[in-house]
Amino acid sequence: MDYFFYPSSVAVFGSFKEGAIAYEILRNIVEGGFEGEIIPVNPKGGTVEIAGRTLQIHERLDRAVDTAIIAIPAKFVPSLIDEIGSLIKGAVVISAGFSEVGNSQLERELVEKAKKHGVRIIGPNCAGIFGVHGRFFGSFEVRVRPGGLALISQSGAFGGAALAMGNDEGIGFSAFVSYGNASDLNESDFLEYFADDENTKAIALYIEGVKDGRRFMKALRYATARKPVIILKAGKSAGGARAAASHTGSLAGSYEIYRAAFKQAGAIEVEEMEELFDAAKAFEMYPGTGKRVAVITNSGGPGVLATDKLERLGLEIARLSDETVNELRSFLPPQCSVRNPIDLIADADYERYRKTIEVVCRDKNVDSLLVICVPPIFLPSEEIARAIIEAECNKPVIVNFMAGELVRDGVELLEGRGVKNFPTPERAARALMWLSRR
Repeated sequence: MDYFFYPSSVAVFGSFKEGAIAYEILRNIVEGGFEGEIIPVNPKGGTVEIAGRTLQIHERLDRAVDTAIIAIPAKFVPSLIDEIGSLIKGAVVISAGFSEVGNSQLERELVEKAKKHGVRIIGPNCAGIFGVHGRFFGSFEVRVRPGGLALISQSGAFGGAALAMGNDEGIGFSAFVSYGNASDLNESDFLEYFADDENTKAIALYIEGVKDGRRFMKALRYATARKPVIILKAGKSAGGARAAASHTGSLAGSYEIYRAAFKQAGAIEVEEMEELFDAAKAFEMYPGTGKRVAVITNSGGPGVLATDKLERLGLEIARLSDETVNELRSFLPPQCSVRNPIDLIADADYERYRKTIEVVCRDKNVDSLLVICVPPIFLPSEEIARAIIEAECNKPVIVNFMAGELVRDGVELLEGRGVKNFPTPERAARALMWLSRR
C-alpha cells in the first residue's frame, strides 16, 4: 500500500471553492510540501490558487496517478471509479452517504467497480490519510510532525482530534488513516502494512467494531509480534455499541470478547485518549522494559504518589543494592533518603540529579527509572532537564516534570532531545506499566 502513504502522484476530485472539503485537502497537500505531481480534477476546469501556487484544474483525469482522493456526492462515486479505474492504484473516498446511512447498495456498487479495475478503496465516509515521512497530507485534518506513531482510526473525527492532541503532547507520527466504513481495506490490512513499515515504531488503533474477527486476530498477532499495538476500543457499553452501529455501520459485539482477543494477541488496551498518547510517547522512546522501577524525586509527595501507582499497576519498587545505597550516601546530603524512592530534597541541582541517575542506572536490580522534578522558583527546570539528557544511562528513563509554567522551559529542552514529559506521577507510572508489558 505504499501508493497510499508514499505516493509519487495524486489526483483530488471535488469542488475547489475555498472552504470546500476537496479544496482543504488540496491545500493540506500543497502546504505540507508534497513533492510529487498534484492534479485537481473538476468538470468545470479553471484554476485554483493555494499557498502562492496556481494549479490548473483538469476537467477529467487524463494520466495515471498512484492515488485518487474523492470528495464528490456519493451517488457519483461508483461511476467515477469506473471511469478512472485504469489510471489509479488506490482511491480514498471521503464522501459520506453510503452504508452508514443505510445505502448499502451504493457501497456494494462502489466496491464492485473498484474490483473490476483492481483498485483498492479506503473509506467511504472517511477523513483521509497522511504519509508523514512522504510529506503527503491527503486529509483535511491538522498536519503533524514526523515521528514513529501510525494512527489507524475508524472514526474520522476521532482521528482529527487525536492528531491535534498528539501535536500538543509532542507526539511524532509516521502515518494516519481514517478508514470509515471499511468497504474494502480495513483495520487488519493497515495493521499488517504498518507492522512492516520501517518508519513506524508503534501503532495506535481506534476501533468501534470489526467485520471479520478471525482476520483481525491474525493481523493483530502479526503486528504485535513486530511492534507495540495500542488499542482504544469504543462501543463497550450497550448504548455505545448502538451508537457505533449508527456511526460507521460496524458491529461492536461483546466487549468481553474483544478484551480477551486483545490480551491474547499481546496488544495494549487503553481506556481513554490521554492513555493512548501516554503509551505512544513511551513506545516512541523505548521498545520495552522490566518491572523493577527506581523513583528519583526532589519532592516527597509526588514520589509517594508514583510509588503507590506503580505498585497498584503491578510493578515493583526496585530494592537497591547495598553498593548503590553506599555510593549515594557518599555524595548526597544526609537529609536525603537513599532508599527507593530516592528523595534528593527541594534544592537538588544538576550535579545531584545527574550523579544519582548514573549510580542508580548501574544497579542490576533496576530495570527503569522514574525521575520526578518539581523545581523551586530559585532553580530553573532546564538545569534538571540537562542533567537527565546528559546522564549516562542505558535504561529507560521516564520523566515527570510538573507543573505548568514552572517547568515549561525544561520540558521544551527535554522534548527537543526526544525525551517526552508525563505531566503527573500517575501518568509516568502508567507509561512504565505499558513498557513492562512488552
